[in-house]
Amino acid sequence: MLLLISLVSSGLGNNSQRPPNFVIIMADDLGYGDLSCYDGWIQTPHLDRLSREGLRLTDFHSNGSVCSPTRAALVTGRYQQRVGIPRVIVAKTDAAEHRNGLGKSERTFAEALAKHGYATGIFGKWHLGYYPQFNPIQHGFQIFRGYVSGNVDFFSHIDQVGNADWWHNDQKVDEDGYVTHLITQHAVTFIEQNHAHPFCLYVPHEAPHYPYQGPNDSADRTVGGKFPNHGSRSDKKEAYREMVVEMDKGIGEILATLRRHGLDRNTFVFFCSDNGATRLGSNGSLRGHKGSVWEGGHRVPAIAWWPDQIEAGVSSTLAMTMDLMPTLLALAGIEGHPEDNAFDGIDLSANWLTRQPLEPRILFWGTDKAKAVRRGNWKLVKSQPAGTQLFRLDTDLTESQDLSPQHPERVATLQRALENWSKEVNAASLGR
Repeated sequence: MLLLISLVSSGLGNNSQRPPNFVIIMADDLGYGDLSCYDGWIQTPHLDRLSREGLRLTDFHSNGSVCSPTRAALVTGRYQQRVGIPRVIVAKTDAAEHRNGLGKSERTFAEALAKHGYATGIFGKWHLGYYPQFNPIQHGFQIFRGYVSGNVDFFSHIDQVGNADWWHNDQKVDEDGYVTHLITQHAVTFIEQNHAHPFCLYVPHEAPHYPYQGPNDSADRTVGGKFPNHGSRSDKKEAYREMVVEMDKGIGEILATLRRHGLDRNTFVFFCSDNGATRLGSNGSLRGHKGSVWEGGHRVPAIAWWPDQIEAGVSSTLAMTMDLMPTLLALAGIEGHPEDNAFDGIDLSANWLTRQPLEPRILFWGTDKAKAVRRGNWKLVKSQPAGTQLFRLDTDLTESQDLSPQHPERVATLQRALENWSKEVNAASLGR
């Protein structure tokens, strides 16, 4: 820890006595093959610049292949199964999953940073519980503007069951505007108001999740009404593109605000997606889409940016959403986690700052219908009706050649690891 702080401080100049600021930006359902900096089909000049100046990650994975699970892992540094959010928290009030949420016993990065003098804010999508006890301000965020459900109309801010869902802290409010623009506006204001002291800004965008609405469209959803959940546009792929472009513009505004206040050299910015794209977007050559444990469901675009601290380049280091919290705390010089709430994620700071290799580890993904485990370049997938399959990703990133018949011992080893992990995290969840 002392060595890391020394490495960081040496490059901060006049800011050497001040901890770094953090900006965490998460897109919603953005695919590995969507952004131009990943050879994708949508031109995103501001993310392209972030990629050129920062570290573009080619083997970064969301913890889940859907929304809530990945977000739970992001804010806690733990497997989502362990914290009791293994699946999407739904808007439908008579569904069992509607009553679920992030428990107060789970410490978030916002809570840890706030206790050490950071201003903390979230602007955008929460999706970790509908009820008051699950609100972001109960989890260390000092200000919240956004919505708590999985998606809202970009103009009327109504969720997919017809309820108004736009909040200022723990109160519903009316606020006119296109969601992407509002998120950017509030994020910029937060920086303006807190530039004189350390801050942590979490920006979970709605784009490009449905409803597919561009900035020049109009509302589709009304309170209590009947409406097409995915939006009324017939050219949904073009709407998807427009949504990503507006998000990219907003990221450019955030970066410009940092530069205007001279904070760009003392701010760590991280960008990623919460899971892979639906069929409307692109996961490049990867197999599968959102909701699957194939690479297309969880290998996502990600960029780590910190001028003068993180050397520009491309990294193939295997990493996961849950690694962000331990990394943020290490960069802030905050000591580790209480033993009864230990991280599953690891601190990536030395790897990003000095390219220090990571120790080998084994990682897991799980849905109700499928599970996957990865060690090194080997990935085991268990799904129905396909059964158990084994892939070597360094030679078969498309997961098209099942090698399980040739490697029965490796299959058995990975299966045991997967079974043991499933028992452990499920037992921990039941004990919450």
